Amino acid sequence: MSSRGSTPALLALALGYFTLGTTSLAVVGLSAPMGEGLDVAPARIGLQVTVFALTFAVAAPLAPMALGRMGRKQVLLLGMALLTAGSVAAALAPGYVFLTGARVVAALGAAVFGPASSAAGSLIVPEERRQQALAVVFGGMTAASVLGVPLASFLGDVLGWRQALIGVAVLSGAALVGVAVLMPGLDPGPRPTPAAYRGVLATPGALSTVGTTLLFMAAQFTVYGIAGAYVADRFDASSGYVTATLLAFGIVGVLGNGLAGRATRAIGTTRTVSLTVAGVAVAFAALLVVPDAAIGGLLLFALWAFFSQLYQAPQQARLVALLPEQRGLLLALNASALYLGMSFGSFIGSTGLPAWGSGILPAAGLGLLLFAGATHCLSVRKAGTVPRPVPVSS
Repeated sequence: MSSRGSTPALLALALGYFTLGTTSLAVVGLSAPMGEGLDVAPARIGLQVTVFALTFAVAAPLAPMALGRMGRKQVLLLGMALLTAGSVAAALAPGYVFLTGARVVAALGAAVFGPASSAAGSLIVPEERRQQALAVVFGGMTAASVLGVPLASFLGDVLGWRQALIGVAVLSGAALVGVAVLMPGLDPGPRPTPAAYRGVLATPGALSTVGTTLLFMAAQFTVYGIAGAYVADRFDASSGYVTATLLAFGIVGVLGNGLAGRATRAIGTTRTVSLTVAGVAVAFAALLVVPDAAIGGLLLFALWAFFSQLYQAPQQARLVALLPEQRGLLLALNASALYLGMSFGSFIGSTGLPAWGSGILPAAGLGLLLFAGATHCLSVRKAGTVPRPVPVSS
């Protein structure tokens, strides 16, 4: 497929990732009306994020083995169908237990679609455009933090939480149609087996690269997982300023994700990952000492977002380069680590904020970032080479 011809397909995959990200986190903004509607405490609705994340983390590495005989396009369609069905079921849930089951179905769809979409996106473009393609696909996840979650919260306030979840399901259905119409057929590739997993994990640099993703995401979600409460407490911010800070985080994050391809062409994938870990660490260190003025929090969240969103595309490209013939399996492991990190970091943040206070909470994230930096250095040494910048296509 030509570079120009691949763009609509990449955008369809990005829309799928957008609905994936919105589905996974929308309940955070809907916890109050959902709790009232289902007659449970809002905090119990928050546990639905953990249900989704843990289901995704377990299912993502298993999906390539279970679906190895299916073509890549068929895998993508199955994932989006399950995600859509889970969203519809959640919107119609008569009770909390039914809601939990619906979230499991949606998470299974996400676990099928997410890694497969990254692998497919890297296959339908020339090698020199791989980082750009991965940035476009994963940009849907970034956009979900800017538009998806706030939009779901707004619709929940105006129309009701069930209507908001139906809206998410409609977007999932649109992504399903887009993938069906715009994605080319792709061969399944080698079917993963338990032995293939062992071989992948034994590949020099693979385990430490995936471990870097887990630690990097866990570090950020120590604060981002409870970002609204953190900003309000740390900077004595009004609800309007909290919203502005989170919106700034999302908008600047989209900018960072969009520049990931240029960064990797300029300095290489490995150095780009090093830069992003260091940049987020600087932002977290500054959160420990910045004065309580709300504008300081907004600026530091924007700095954090920029470096944070430089990470995913070059890290996924490094994994593809490690073992191209098993890219789907490696990307599934990386996606699993991403959601495990989100779950672990959110747990630290939700328990640490009341126990330690907002002033010291970023220290936990900073400690995890230092471990992430060390693991990244280990992955480079294990892999044996530092990837060179990708040449610009003519």
